[in-house]
Amino acid sequence: MCIRVHLWIKNNMFFRVLQIAIPFVWFGAVGAISFMEAPLKFTAPNITIPLGLGIGMIVFHTLNRVEIVLCILLALSFFMARSKGKFAPGAFAVIALILIIQTFVLFPMLDERAVAVINGTASPFSNLHIVYIVSDSIKVLLLLILGVSLARGSIKYE
Repeated sequence: MCIRVHLWIKNNMFFRVLQIAIPFVWFGAVGAISFMEAPLKFTAPNITIPLGLGIGMIVFHTLNRVEIVLCILLALSFFMARSKGKFAPGAFAVIALILIIQTFVLFPMLDERAVAVINGTASPFSNLHIVYIVSDSIKVLLLLILGVSLARGSIKYE
């Protein structure tokens, strides 16, 4: 059994499976949190905007850490089992770039705004959430396309 697992990893099958699975898992996580949990939490009884923002900060920072791990694992899978063609690595590069921008640019600005809203000192309107939603939408769409592309590329027709 141990030899079989070792050969499976050595032959890059493990990394090819990761290449297919990770985009779909990542897609599901971002889709569930960004497009379901985030808007729905504000419809719950007795949830105030400051309370919802506090919960949102915790949830989105946790999701961001999970995304970083998935991004690293996907990068490792591309390194270990090179995919054929340029689309998959290119799509992954765009996804990784979006994640980097969200992590190091958008999150700090959104956190600052959320704290200001919680403290009652925020300006009435900001485009930051729209920018984040658009970037997440692009990322989710690319993850789905990447996953389908990698899955199709691994199917052998006879």
